[in-house]
Amino acid sequence: MNMNATPTPYTGYEDAFASLAATQRGRPPASVVPLLRRAANRALLEFTENDLQEQAAAISSGALYGLRVAVN
Repeated sequence: MNMNATPTPYTGYEDAFASLAATQRGRPPASVVPLLRRAANRALLEFTENDLQEQAAAISSGALYGLRVAVN
């Protein structure tokens, strides 16, 4: 997180994602999805199931993954 940026509800998801990426590598994506869903719900983000599956697969594999959130 950019320390100069004003925190938003989405910042919480970015922080949770980074934490999960650091702690859940190698775990089955199916076990990571609920953690991502809970973090997304707290941040009021409505990711699709496919979005969550893709993020979980990236975390599980340790692949570099840039989290992008588009706000409408």
